[in-house]
Amino acid sequence: MADAVMGNGADALEETLGRLNKKAGVKATIVLDRTSGAILKTSGQILSVRASRGDGSSSVAGLTEGQTETQAVEELAGMVWNFVNAAGGLVQDLDAEDELKLLRLRTKRQELVIVPDPKYLLIVVHDTPPA
Repeated sequence: MADAVMGNGADALEETLGRLNKKAGVKATIVLDRTSGAILKTSGQILSVRASRGDGSSSVAGLTEGQTETQAVEELAGMVWNFVNAAGGLVQDLDAEDELKLLRLRTKRQELVIVPDPKYLLIVVHDTPPA
């Protein structure tokens, strides 16, 4: 999917993100630069992805009630970029000729689908349907 999306340029990326955002349950999408982790494009509400605890702090260190959407995006992007690099390193350690194609991280509340591409990382956050 990422090869077709990213190979056709910015217009195809915009079209694909638009379609993804219209899907039921999609909370947010983020596109990162693959080499640097720089945020290239976001949509949706990242703050809604990060649940607060009763004491005013978040379940993720450093997130506070007054945090802005931009700060939340930057923190989530950094965590995902590090996660993808660690997973890619694991794949390379297992088989140097293999490569990471897709990551799904599912929790009780949501799922992150991460599609690595040579140039980009596409991250889609959506609700986890009840079992």
